[in-house]
Amino acid sequence: MKAIVLQDSASPDNLRLVERPILKPRRQEMLIRVKATALNYRDVEITNGTYHTAFSLPLVPLSDGVGEVVEVGADVTRFKIGDRVCSTFWQRWVGGSFRMAETGYQRGGPYDGLLAEYALLDEQAAVLAPKNLTDVEAATLPCAAVTAWHALVTEGGIKAGETVLVQGTGGVSLFALQFARLSGARVIVTSSSDEKLERAKALGAFAGVNYQRIPEWGDAVFDLTDGRGVDHVIEVGGPQSFQQSLKACARRGQINVIGYLGGREGGINPLDIFTRQVQVRGIPVGSRESFEAMCRAIEVNDLRPVIDRTFHWTDVVAAIGYLEEGSHFGKVGLVHG
Repeated sequence: MKAIVLQDSASPDNLRLVERPILKPRRQEMLIRVKATALNYRDVEITNGTYHTAFSLPLVPLSDGVGEVVEVGADVTRFKIGDRVCSTFWQRWVGGSFRMAETGYQRGGPYDGLLAEYALLDEQAAVLAPKNLTDVEAATLPCAAVTAWHALVTEGGIKAGETVLVQGTGGVSLFALQFARLSGARVIVTSSSDEKLERAKALGAFAGVNYQRIPEWGDAVFDLTDGRGVDHVIEVGGPQSFQQSLKACARRGQINVIGYLGGREGGINPLDIFTRQVQVRGIPVGSRESFEAMCRAIEVNDLRPVIDRTFHWTDVVAAIGYLEEGSHFGKVGLVHG
């Protein structure tokens, strides 16, 4: 089979299309023909060598993907040949709190990812793809969508009538917007682009704030809630935006720390957390249990992921460059076959 492998050092120039044998599934494993994959910033950082953890190379990248089961090993009971499945990011986190996750088992590093024609999956590390989604749409779910669902629903217990602040218009943020609307909450979006803010409003956002024109956007968001503050924040900017997120928060509001697109440097005054009694939590994607609950909601409500652009999977270097430009609105997908 063909696979794309990050070779002896991290760099997009070291992504190579190679031939590898198709492995036979062992007990409780299944072989899938990969139909589509999708990019996350984690994949970009691993490829560039800027991720906080260095993994052994060679490595097949990418955590997100969907495929058709073509062969099953002994004692596989959860799936059958012909099923369309998504891989989970955490290979050993079925449910419960993050204490239940075995943190050394992550798809796309240190475990080989899905940027190949075929892949082996443990049957406990996969879910049935929603029937209403195309292959590319289903491929976007394992990281960005599960992260947004886990933050707002599994951990956040979002309720109708609450207000959610999402930063930017990348994959996690737009999934959070869609899940918040499904829950009956209203959404405020921040972006540096007025055009993207208008597109977010077309998806159901209540209001938008351009953070380039309004550097103190936390105050602007707070004013949009008539001085109450937001109940949930999808914090993807990192330390430099965290202070503004605190300003936007209601008392006992929740800040879900997910990324650091604005950089890793910056200071946070813990007294500001204390003053508003804000709950701050890190969101490490989510469990298979969260993934399965999310898929049911997606199917019942016919929710469709926002796909900005698709590439052929062998054009992954160009796809990575496009994602790094930051002009995308939603997810960047890769078509296999």
